[in-house]
Amino acid sequence: MHAMQYELTLPADYDMAVIRGRVARVGHLLDDWEGLGCKAYLMRERGVNGSPVNQYAPFYLWNTMEGMNRFLWGGGFQRLSDDFGRPSVRQWTGLSYEEGGAAGSPARSAVRLRQAVPEGAELAEVMAEAAREPERLAGEDGAVFAAVAVDTARWELVHFSLWAHEPSKAEGEVFEVLHVSAPGRERLPRGRQW
Repeated sequence: MHAMQYELTLPADYDMAVIRGRVARVGHLLDDWEGLGCKAYLMRERGVNGSPVNQYAPFYLWNTMEGMNRFLWGGGFQRLSDDFGRPSVRQWTGLSYEEGGAAGSPARSAVRLRQAVPEGAELAEVMAEAAREPERLAGEDGAVFAAVAVDTARWELVHFSLWAHEPSKAEGEVFEVLHVSAPGRERLPRGRQW
């Protein structure tokens, strides 16, 4: 599993209905994308759920590097870049993934928490502890799924979870889910990935 995300932070007075309309028009284009485990089309609105910004920030879990690269270099990402400029794309290596009890339910909210890996920490211990978090979150009421991944260039963990309702047991930034494309979600490897 490989995680990926880019963020488009928009002006404070930006009409977020434009983002909603865009996702309604093009969200289905990745519903059958080969190599994609799941793409959550995420949005935050300034002043809602504590968000200080208007932001469009899709989050991806990929089953294959080929699928991700085909998206980045084969046209999918180019449409976004043409419309909004080319954002920086963050990538993380998967550590753990778990399905929740609400796996068949539509996702309404997502939570993302980024954490620095402490300097001098025993990496095996930090990664093992992080890999247990998706299992805990997946056991909470309303969890669709939970995942954790690591960026070894920045030594940063990213915890990501989808929820059928407003999450109460996950810490981090809360996003509204506009659409989910999940053509290969059932093939995402469960549990710890080493």
